[in-house]
Order: sequence, then structure tokens, then C-alpha cells
Amino acid sequence: MSSNPNPPSGHVLVINPGTTSTKIGVFTRDGEQFSQTIRHGDEEIERFKGQPMLARLDYRAELIERALIEAAWTSKSNAAEPCAVVARGGLLPPLECGTYLVDDAMVDALRKAPLGEHASNMGAVLALRFAQAAGVSAYIVDPVTVDEWQPCARLTGSPLVERTSIGHALNTKAVARRVARERGRAYADLRLIVVHMGSGITVSAHRGGRTVDSNSIEEGPFGPDRTGSLPARALIKLCFSGRYTQPELDRQIFGDGGFFAYLGTRSLIEVERRIDAGDPLAARVFEAMLYQIAKETGAMAAVLAGKVDAVILTGGMAHSERVLSDLRPQIEWIAPVTIYPGEDELRALAEGAFRVLDGEEEVRRMKAEVGDPIR
Repeated sequence: MSSNPNPPSGHVLVINPGTTSTKIGVFTRDGEQFSQTIRHGDEEIERFKGQPMLARLDYRAELIERALIEAAWTSKSNAAEPCAVVARGGLLPPLECGTYLVDDAMVDALRKAPLGEHASNMGAVLALRFAQAAGVSAYIVDPVTVDEWQPCARLTGSPLVERTSIGHALNTKAVARRVARERGRAYADLRLIVVHMGSGITVSAHRGGRTVDSNSIEEGPFGPDRTGSLPARALIKLCFSGRYTQPELDRQIFGDGGFFAYLGTRSLIEVERRIDAGDPLAARVFEAMLYQIAKETGAMAAVLAGKVDAVILTGGMAHSERVLSDLRPQIEWIAPVTIYPGEDELRALAEGAFRVLDGEEEVRRMKAEVGDPIR
């Protein structure tokens, strides 16, 4: 594909909404010019408890606008307009990797939320709001429903249920490509396991430049607010016990699970503080989470037939020295462990937008029919 001889100049506004934070950034082709993490504490999360994720749109948009004004990247009287706005993609139909235009079909799919509620569902709608105000286009890049799995990974043992690829594709793909660049290798030539540890945990196997398998957001290790995999028959009994409505039980599993279910907090920092204070339950829950992460990493090593060039630890929890020191001995037998704390998602989003703006990549679009993307 030929490059655009007259690409638009200026900056790209990047928006990455998560469960406990909203990350925003301003990027030019020279790199990051500004970034900020807007934190959302437990009190703010409880404020919207039981409501659809998109009920938070006005609240989050106001916080983003305020942060940009305070950083002098925009003002209500004289806006420094971006040439595009790009955001993290949400729970959309299965899609290939790439940069997608945010349009009415995508927004409608996110409002209906057939695949469930998730903080990332706000990304495209927030991007469109800021883009329309600036008179530019809005995009998402490598949404959480990127699907590159090998066929055998989809079967569960029952034709009633199929595994679906939902995870942290944006960051896992970004750090995998980064490792390849730093080693002077092609991403497609490496066999990697990427362990993303954020509010959700995704452990993925990469081979031939594709994510051939991973746990989805409803499987695998538990994390700060998600249960991960649960025993099926026990869950069936709970569903029919009459103790919870479907939305209430869904919230128990996705949003109020993990650390929060056991300890009443979603904060790893608070969990570690309690461990240091001698809290045995906090220590036990922390140990169990790392045990499950290590088990899932071993499973992905089996997917790659034990031939692994590197295990990459990334995401917010990779900042924790306790997490790294306790987890590394359980997995370093697989392959050398590389650490990229935090995530490269803001930069990855900006780069995806610039690839389209510069004509290096063709923009993709969804069709109106959910589940039938244009490729």
C-alpha cells in the first residue's frame, strides 16, 4: 500500500479506559508529548454499580476534558484540535488485527453489548465524542476481541459452548513486537508467551506472528476484580440457587471477584500493605493468584510444544517487586523472562492511527451486522 503524500499534521489524542483508571495521551509522529492516568477509586466504581458501562461516559469525558485543559492541550475557548482521536477497542465481534474506523455500526454494537460489559466498551464512544467536536475521525486499534486462534483452541468438549478470544490483544501484541525489534528478529520468527497482568490477566501464546491461544477474560487466573475459571458444576448450582439474579451473579464474577471478593479491595498496593502487616488471608490470596498465573503460563508452554524464546511479563502488576520475585521462580524454567512493566497501549494506539493517516495501513470497517466485519 502506498503512503499518503499529504498526511495530516498535528497530534493524535489517545484514550484508554480501564476498570480502575482512564489513561490519556497526546502523540505526534515524534512520540509522546503528554500522558496522564486518571484514577477511579472504589467509591467512584460503586457509584455506577449495576449500571451499563456506557453510563459512565459523561463522567469520564468530563474528567478527560478537565485533564486536557489543565495540561494546556485544549481549552473550551480555543481548542488545540487533534488530527485524529484513537481509543482502546471494546467487546466487539471477532476481528482481525488492525485499525478500525469508529462509526455508527460500531457504536451500536457497543451500546447493545451482546458480549458483555467491560470498561473498554467506552473507548470507541469516547473517541467519537472528542473526534466529532474536533471535526476529525475516530479509530480503535487491535480491540480486545482480536481473534487469531488456531482452530483446535476453540473446542471446549461441548458443542453447546465454544471458547472465544477476548483478551488484552493491544498490549500483548505491542510488547511481543517490541521484544522482536530489540532482538533484531521478526515477530513472526519468535515463539513467545506474554503474561499481561492488569485488572484482568491474559496469558497468550504467540507463534508465526499470531496469537494462537490464550485464556479469555472469563477463564484463567483470577485477578484484582475477576474470578477467572470456576468449577462448572458448582457454578451451575449457584446459578439455580436463587441467591442471585443473572446481572448480580455476572457482577460477582466480573467486577467483584478476585481480590475484591476476598479482601474488599481491587488495589494490589493495598493487598501488599496488608501482607506486610501480617494479614494471613491477604498473603494466601496473593499466593493463589500467582500460582494460577504460573499454571496458565505452563499451559501456554505446552501450546508451543515447550519451544519458547521468551516469557514476557507486562501490565500494571509487573511494577510490583513482590509479584516479580514470587512469580519468576515458578516460570523461568520455561524460557528467559523479560519484564515490561505497565503497558505500551497508548503508544500502540497512536502508532495504529498514524499508520492509517500516513497511508501505511488501510483502515478497516465493521459491517452493520454484528459478527460480520469487513476485512
